[in-house]
Amino acid sequence: METDTIRLLFDAGLVVLIWMIQLVVYPGFLYYEKDNLMKWHKHYTSRLSLIVIPLMFGQLILAVIQLVEFQAIETIVSLTLVIAVWVSTFLQFVPIHNQIFKNNSNITLLKQLVKRNWLRTILWTLIFCWSIYNKL
Repeated sequence: METDTIRLLFDAGLVVLIWMIQLVVYPGFLYYEKDNLMKWHKHYTSRLSLIVIPLMFGQLILAVIQLVEFQAIETIVSLTLVIAVWVSTFLQFVPIHNQIFKNNSNITLLKQLVKRNWLRTILWTLIFCWSIYNKL
């Protein structure tokens, strides 16, 4: 299987996942009482990590491989978008999730989580669309 086909599969998995998180999971956090959210959040993050971490690392590795194999604007843009998702994840979302883990969540923090996650949703959607465009 070609690298760009494998990459498209990773990108498709992440775009479906992020839209589910954006439209269902994160807004659902608003319906939990604080203590129940903390309990659920521990299970949710550990289980979701089993899916997200391999997909994100796979996407990053494949983007780097594509850039090494073919240095062009297409691969530079692709890797830049992937890195933007990683930066956003670690600078914005890890701290928010850490607050929920510590039972320091509140309605403002949870709404912020949903609002800020639009950035990753848009980025992963762009990455997926870019992969389709480059595959054609």
